[in-house]
Amino acid sequence: MKSYTDLPLFAWQPACRVITYPLSRRVGKIRDVASKMLTKTTDNHREWYMKQVTEALLNHLEKVGLSEIEVDEQIGAFWTKVENEMTRLSYGRSAGGNNDPRGAA
Repeated sequence: MKSYTDLPLFAWQPACRVITYPLSRRVGKIRDVASKMLTKTTDNHREWYMKQVTEALLNHLEKVGLSEIEVDEQIGAFWTKVENEMTRLSYGRSAGGNNDPRGAA
């Protein structure tokens, strides 16, 4: 009598692949980094903070086993979202800081 492990369907093992939650979807992290970037008063301070954040993201993504290409794509998409959030926050501040979608009426 054959056991179920002898059947080809049960012996097949798919390739293991790590799927991480995309950095560009981590809204809380994006908002936090964007607001901190806006508080930096010099280019050197902004670059230093950006380097710190990037190194932390690199370490995280390399630890979970992403390829170099995937890491570059993830980090590039993350910083694009941070820039978009910085623009959004800056616009809100320049418009008087009133972010109420109902208007002033």
